[in-house]
Amino acid sequence: MRFDTYITWDRVEVTPIAFDSLGTRSMSTVIMAKSIKILIDPSAALGPRRYGLPPHPLEYEKLREHKEKISEAARESDIIIITHYHYDHIPRPSEDISWLAGKKLLIKDPHHNINYSQRMRARIFLENLKKVNADVEVVDGRELVFGKCRVKFSEPVQHGNDSRLGYVLQVSVYEAGETIIHTSDVEGIVVEEQARFIISNMPEVVICDGPMTYMLGDKYSDEDLNKSLKNLKRIIKKTSIETLILDHHLTRDRQWRTKLKNFLEELRDLVEIHTAASYIGIPEQPLESIRDILWKTHKIEEKE
Repeated sequence: MRFDTYITWDRVEVTPIAFDSLGTRSMSTVIMAKSIKILIDPSAALGPRRYGLPPHPLEYEKLREHKEKISEAARESDIIIITHYHYDHIPRPSEDISWLAGKKLLIKDPHHNINYSQRMRARIFLENLKKVNADVEVVDGRELVFGKCRVKFSEPVQHGNDSRLGYVLQVSVYEAGETIIHTSDVEGIVVEEQARFIISNMPEVVICDGPMTYMLGDKYSDEDLNKSLKNLKRIIKKTSIETLILDHHLTRDRQWRTKLKNFLEELRDLVEIHTAASYIGIPEQPLESIRDILWKTHKIEEKE
């Protein structure tokens, strides 16, 4: 299987593999520098229920497609990064992970700065990695060099607005004067430490999960949204960023462009803002966000 490349410089290429705007819950990304090929977060998942409905068959079909692409990318990668232990970022215990056999994994510390749920998931995941002889290394707050490529990891930062959800690692990849940052699950950068890591590394491209607008009024407040947009503006104005990819939590809301209208208009001349799908030039397929429509259409087709 061939993977097309969508962000290209002389020595660094970035390929979105699975994202919410592509049809599944994921931020799985390949970054290929001249010195090394990196896969970040080798998994995808489906939201268990939206609009009171289970995943539609089209979502399961897309999940199978993305899982296949992720395993293929993993086989071809030199290192695999695990930013945290939610199942849209790591494989579930029941999955065959033979495609990780003998691979080098750089992981978030499974014992410190981690909540109970993720600690249990990490323990099972690490046990399964031992069975396939994967080489595992904890990288919180570290910087590693591969040839001329520098891979820097943040200290653990909050998974969004609440430490009860655990902590994640942000990742910076630098080579030949170009820096790409993958934020992992920061819910649109609502915490100062999340923003500080990005600004200090002066990226050209930021891949960010975006504010969690589909949970506004529940697990995500108007204050969280305002903090997120303020931090994103600050990052755009204080760094050399050229491209901002907003996806994951954000594109679970089919009204996100309306909710971010002023933000998008204010910054449109300063930075290119895309979803993973729009960046690579294909139609968006945020299937979870239109699950109610999918089921309604499916029922109509069945009656006909």
